[in-house]
Amino acid sequence: MERRKFLKNSGLGGAVILGSSLVTACQEKVTEIGSLAAKIAEGPIVIATWDVPNATAKAYEILERNGTALDAVEQGVMVEEADVANQSVGKGGRPDRDGHVTLDACIMDKDSRCGAVVYLQNIVHAVSVARKVMEETPHVMLAGAGAKQFALEMGFPEEDLLTEKSREEWMEWKKTSQYKPVINIENHDTIGMLAIDANGDIAGACTTSGMAYKMAGRVGDSPIIGAGLFVDNEVGGATATGMGEEVVRTVGSFLIVELMRQGKSPQQACEEGVRRIIAKKKNYKDIQIGFIAINKAGETGGYCIHPGFSYRQYSGKGHVNTPAKSYIDA
Repeated sequence: MERRKFLKNSGLGGAVILGSSLVTACQEKVTEIGSLAAKIAEGPIVIATWDVPNATAKAYEILERNGTALDAVEQGVMVEEADVANQSVGKGGRPDRDGHVTLDACIMDKDSRCGAVVYLQNIVHAVSVARKVMEETPHVMLAGAGAKQFALEMGFPEEDLLTEKSREEWMEWKKTSQYKPVINIENHDTIGMLAIDANGDIAGACTTSGMAYKMAGRVGDSPIIGAGLFVDNEVGGATATGMGEEVVRTVGSFLIVELMRQGKSPQQACEEGVRRIIAKKKNYKDIQIGFIAINKAGETGGYCIHPGFSYRQYSGKGHVNTPAKSYIDA
């Protein structure tokens, strides 16, 4: 009997075809895993919103010493929290309309553990308090007076965060009290950081003093898991900067990670994340939104509405600041 007829008559033809398909699928998966392993073997990587070379250098220093991605992102953004020259994060941040500097932060690790603080006052390192919330409590988020009480109980020192420079600018603003955020200036309100360590594990952190001269009690996207930051160790991570209200409305960082899960590159996912906001915001030309993302293979991307947003990246290939592509041309 001819081989083809035998296979057909015996019912083994479909099995052979199925077996061949399974072999092909396995070969493709092996190739994919091999490619991923090769990229991870290139070494760790850290990426952050805006041009913050001191922060990314600190994070990469941790990674080079075989530190975890979680330690890297925490210590990286702490650099900006302590820098009084950065008036959008931590000490020296611009106050709300009543003259109070209030901080928001979150952190997320490879195991999807996360912690956050909102409306925290008189504590410099909000991201570290967020990590303590993650590690020392059954909760994800603490707010206001409760967050401060917890921070003090954890041993964080209390200090006035309003510097003379920020106070003088606030006093000048009060002469008109007009709230008109300036794109890429007041919107430069966040440092979000993502890292992959030598083990291939991903973590992220996000910290801010929020929009200058905001209403008392206002909280944006930065401390909201899924909006300002999201990490899935099987896929990648994303973080945002800009007008936080719009990022919250689209759950932007979660959206970008899910788009990467569906096969989009970090760059493609960031672009779609911005387009989702634009589709729902008639006056999108009046705001700035910027996203950055990284996938499990160490590929990165960034995108924004207006030119002016950039992201800093540190890896074995160098330490570079990349102007993000934008929806509106320069």
